[in-house]
Amino acid sequence: MSEKIRQEPNNALSLPTWAIHVSSVYEWGLAMALMWKYADVTGNPRWKGMTWGMVPLLGGAFAACTFHFFYNSDDVGFLVPLQAFLTFAGNTTLAIAAYRIYAAAEKPADP
Repeated sequence: MSEKIRQEPNNALSLPTWAIHVSSVYEWGLAMALMWKYADVTGNPRWKGMTWGMVPLLGGAFAACTFHFFYNSDDVGFLVPLQAFLTFAGNTTLAIAAYRIYAAAEKPADP
């Protein structure tokens, strides 16, 4: 029985692939923290909006990693459409946040 517990299925991710997944999630979180800090330093709260816009994509990353952690089991198959929805929502919120930053930069300065 202990041999069966240790044996991973053929669809298990390799250690280098896990390293890329985990480091990408960490990097995304770091980028969010740096943008939040940039908003504070510049006094432009729209950059905090960009950070909030990144949250659904971080959720999608957690959903994908969780799905892989359980070896793509059908028991957690609901994570696939959840990840797809979060990716769509995140791309939309990032586009809106980026437009808000752009639009604010295009406004002429008050005299």
